[in-house]
Amino acid sequence: MTDLTQVVQQSKERGCSDIHIVKGLPIRIRVDGDLQDFDDCIMTDAQCEAYARQMAGEEYTKIERQGELDLAITFEGGIRCRINLFRQQGSVSAAIRILSERIPDLDSLGLPPAVQRFPGLNRGIVLVTGETGSGKSTTLAALLDRINHTYPHHIVTLEDPIEYIYTPDRCTVNQREIGTDTESYESGLRAILREDPDVILIGEMRDLNTIETALTAAETGHLVFATLHTNSAAEAVDRIVDVFPEGRQRQIRLQLSTTLMAVLSQQLLPKRGGGRVCAAELMMVTPAIRNLIREGKTPQIVSAISTSAAEGSLTMDNALIQLYRQKTLSAETARAAARDFEYVKKNTMF
Repeated sequence: MTDLTQVVQQSKERGCSDIHIVKGLPIRIRVDGDLQDFDDCIMTDAQCEAYARQMAGEEYTKIERQGELDLAITFEGGIRCRINLFRQQGSVSAAIRILSERIPDLDSLGLPPAVQRFPGLNRGIVLVTGETGSGKSTTLAALLDRINHTYPHHIVTLEDPIEYIYTPDRCTVNQREIGTDTESYESGLRAILREDPDVILIGEMRDLNTIETALTAAETGHLVFATLHTNSAAEAVDRIVDVFPEGRQRQIRLQLSTTLMAVLSQQLLPKRGGGRVCAAELMMVTPAIRNLIREGKTPQIVSAISTSAAEGSLTMDNALIQLYRQKTLSAETARAAARDFEYVKKNTMF
């Protein structure tokens, strides 16, 4: 059995983003979005458990009691990992995300130009959405790091677990980990408004209490960054509103219409020649979009994004077409990721 530290080090050298350890299979690593075998050694139940015990330490009993465990570990060489250990069919499996030791510069991410304005906002909510592994955490880290190096603010984050470590520059930065520094998102958020923050990062807006506190924070003059697991900007609006009972949804739409500043929706796609590239839809919240949110006309938001390009908005389909014309994406990849297949197909035939 290969030493776990060696597995992590060698996987990182091979450009891996995730490592999967499952009984009855070889260790598999994700490179450029696809899984491949780390080696040809088939993992036994005892080997999986040994790795899990090494990673969990004294907290291993939580897996036996709860069935899963989230944690963050720094391996030899300064390789930080986010880890989820979980039971399946009576055995322990592991999903290990290798985190970058360096926060990328915002300019290097290839995001729509209007995203550069986010760090200068004084208040409101900015959402970054997308499926797991779409680069949401990296984008948020780059935004907060730009603030850190530009403005004399107090940043407070609530993360599960902490991924990127900020080195305070012009900002004072407090990073709180769920389960270690605070019991839960709910308890952390109850306290956060008493901690004199200027900028708040919420790792995930996952329930009514989280969303309600984020809205309150934005209304009281804070800049709030958060993630949601939705595939488009319009879906993000509905996801937030639908969390609340029907009798409160009108009030939430009103609050959201006044506090939401932008929604960035991302997907990571295979790049021509290898690697991956971020395709991003951006909804800058204009007066017209605020009105649609308030009136519950979210199906019309997609066309409103199309007509607000002057404010910096960009639909996912137009982002895909741009990447195709820059020869970054193949026509097949662009079409497969499209929201409107026929529109993208028509614009990727040259």
